[in-house]
Amino acid sequence: MRLDQEKIEIALKIARQQPYLPFSLHIYNSVNSTNKTLWELLQNGAPSGTVVIARQQSAGRGQRGNQWVSEIGGLYISTAIAIDLAATNSYQLTFATAWGIARQLQKCNIPVGIKWANDLILNKRKLGGILTETKISGSTINRVVIGVGINWSNPVPETGINLESWQSLNNITCIPDLENLATQALLGIESGIECLLEEGVDVLLPRYTDLLTNIGDSLYLENSQGTVIGVTSSGCLHVRMENSESKSVKTPDFYLQPGTISLGYSNFSN
Repeated sequence: MRLDQEKIEIALKIARQQPYLPFSLHIYNSVNSTNKTLWELLQNGAPSGTVVIARQQSAGRGQRGNQWVSEIGGLYISTAIAIDLAATNSYQLTFATAWGIARQLQKCNIPVGIKWANDLILNKRKLGGILTETKISGSTINRVVIGVGINWSNPVPETGINLESWQSLNNITCIPDLENLATQALLGIESGIECLLEEGVDVLLPRYTDLLTNIGDSLYLENSQGTVIGVTSSGCLHVRMENSESKSVKTPDFYLQPGTISLGYSNFSN
């Protein structure tokens, strides 16, 4: 059954007294990819603020080109935004989206955190993920499509979690249906992008870091142990290495680019 577009639009109107992004919704039961569908709409003249929402994707993609399993019952949503941002700062868009959605769900009493760089975490399991794609002119991003997938009632792997089941187990009904989840996701995207563009990355980055579940984690790099202490404005994970006599460690700090290492989900709980 297709999502109720009018229900989402009414909820957005009630929640947004002064809209920052001009959302225009396009609802589908199933698409190959919400990001791909949205790029096609943009090529045909769709404006900034166009949103594609589907209940299923047949060819969803995640970080590093990995397949994103997108079974029926999840929320798959992509939003187009016209923007003027240095290409070197592209990961700030992912940080803004992750922080905005996590913070919005926290307002609903759902303790969502962030796993570097683009995963939404609940009970140490993956609740959702973000895939940001950009169009660049020269050295400047002028258009971005932000894709978000959130598990609602869809089957998930052992390292995943869906929100409907979690709410049932915890006697929480703040988000009653997929339409409400779509509304919360859009509000989160909007608040995150507004924070980045109006307040700047110096304000956004500490807010993102406050929700980052990796802070304090131990990593082994070049046969030495280090501790995650933060992230940089370019998206790098900042790792402080312990004092070591190893000649292979020539600097006390490492800065890991997104996609160069997978932190995994080895310590999830029931």
